[in-house]
Amino acid sequence: MLAFTNADEKQSPTVIGAGCQIKGNIHSDLTVQIHGTVRGDITATVVVIGRGGHVIGDIKTDALFLHGDLTGSALVDTANIFTQARMTGTLTYRTLNITNNTELECKLAKRKDKDDE
Repeated sequence: MLAFTNADEKQSPTVIGAGCQIKGNIHSDLTVQIHGTVRGDITATVVVIGRGGHVIGDIKTDALFLHGDLTGSALVDTANIFTQARMTGTLTYRTLNITNNTELECKLAKRKDKDDE
């Protein structure tokens, strides 16, 4: 069982475990880790889609770590795409890091915010 002993430890991530299926949107000021399936939009500071994880929906995050599958669009500051990750949709980013990946079938769009000019 998870127990918190002080305020600093209450910064735990939201974890959707393997075998778990969620239908609906997720909003978090912290990290969301997906190891199961989410059908809905995710807004969080950090989104991690683990191997075996699958998201069908749109993501808005500062940092995306994609090891699993994403079907939908992602609006991110930094996208980290790893081996065996798969994505279909549109990835809009400021910084893009791809590691030995050949499974991207998405549109890539560099962000052009006012801050970038």
